[in-house]
Amino acid sequence: MILLIIIYWDDVGATHFYLHTTVSGPHLSHLPAQSHSASKHKAYDDKGNSFLSDIDAFINQFLEGTVEPSQQAKEDGAPEALHNQSGEAGKPEEKFVPRREWKIHLTPISAELRQRQEDRKQLIHDLCTNSTLDFLGKNRTFDDIPNKDLDHLIVDDRHGIIYCYVPKVACTNWKRIMIMLSESLLVDGAPYQDPLDIPQEHIHNSSLHFTFNKFWKRYGKFSRHLMKIKLKKYTKFLFVRDPFVRLISAYRNKFEQENEEFYKRFAVIMLRRYGNYSDPPASVVDAFAAGIRPSFSHFVQYLLDSQTEKEMPFNEHWRQVYRLCHPCQVNYDFVGKLETLDEDAEHLLRILRVDNIVQFPASSRNRTVSSWEQDWFAKIPYELRRKLYKLYEADFKLFGYSKPEKLLHE
Repeated sequence: MILLIIIYWDDVGATHFYLHTTVSGPHLSHLPAQSHSASKHKAYDDKGNSFLSDIDAFINQFLEGTVEPSQQAKEDGAPEALHNQSGEAGKPEEKFVPRREWKIHLTPISAELRQRQEDRKQLIHDLCTNSTLDFLGKNRTFDDIPNKDLDHLIVDDRHGIIYCYVPKVACTNWKRIMIMLSESLLVDGAPYQDPLDIPQEHIHNSSLHFTFNKFWKRYGKFSRHLMKIKLKKYTKFLFVRDPFVRLISAYRNKFEQENEEFYKRFAVIMLRRYGNYSDPPASVVDAFAAGIRPSFSHFVQYLLDSQTEKEMPFNEHWRQVYRLCHPCQVNYDFVGKLETLDEDAEHLLRILRVDNIVQFPASSRNRTVSSWEQDWFAKIPYELRRKLYKLYEADFKLFGYSKPEKLLHE
């Protein structure tokens, strides 16, 4: 028997010991029982206290060369989770996937949907490897990506899933699903059964989502190695959207509604630089009461201003998808689009074998659509439209969105 003890210190100085043993045959190392808070909602934090305790069992499996529970279940043809095989009497079995019957589908996934995915993935591959299209970070390796730029890759070790979330592309509902699947938030000591029941204030709470940029704090020098293992073994997905429509949606959500944070961080700058307001109102409430807010034209000017990114990187709500999700370094297994959200969501949940556990919430009726583009860009000069397209050209091409010729030519 080979014995390996890994010791690491988390950010509160507590020492954690992980025991890895290599013996013949797959097995899982035993994890100590976790105590649960008596409070109604319990979030697992990223300090090693109770956040995603099953990650460590997966690490054991990976380092020992075994397969993850979701894959084992597929190979065995059984819907039940793997159990603790330590042979310790009187201790309950450890379940990594909820004990629920797989949904039986009378019809297979259509050839059209399967081909749609192949085409989307092939396009990304071709543009990343064989195209003259150039964009920032295209040719770097995964190891070259700074840790802070991996904060959009959410990991669910229970089901072997990695989701790269893109703001303004149904990410609120996909985050709900990731919280529910990973069981990172409990109500009355039990996981949520309906993603829509998860309180709005918790959905974007970063402590509920175990992302790649948190690996270093938890696993130290092993973090990149473990990321690569998970990237190889897990099912990776993202959802995208027409880049110009996403920008319109971001503007509507952050600047047409009273948002104090975005007003102070961004709107005030836009009003001063492009709106001739030397002293804008101090609060968003006062600004809206006076009928003062940045226009869509001000927003476009802000995006194109070279000074903008010298001061700070683009906010995630308008940062390019290729900068959020690194499609040339991460080989995504599924590429969904907001324009085909309902079909793609159903298809993906079947692939993940979790459609027995969760259904994607109904789509919003107030969604920004591409037919609005002409009206929104009517007051934007053609020169600025063309510069804006160049700024988001990589997203247009990587994800198969047609160049908006009518918007770019007089």
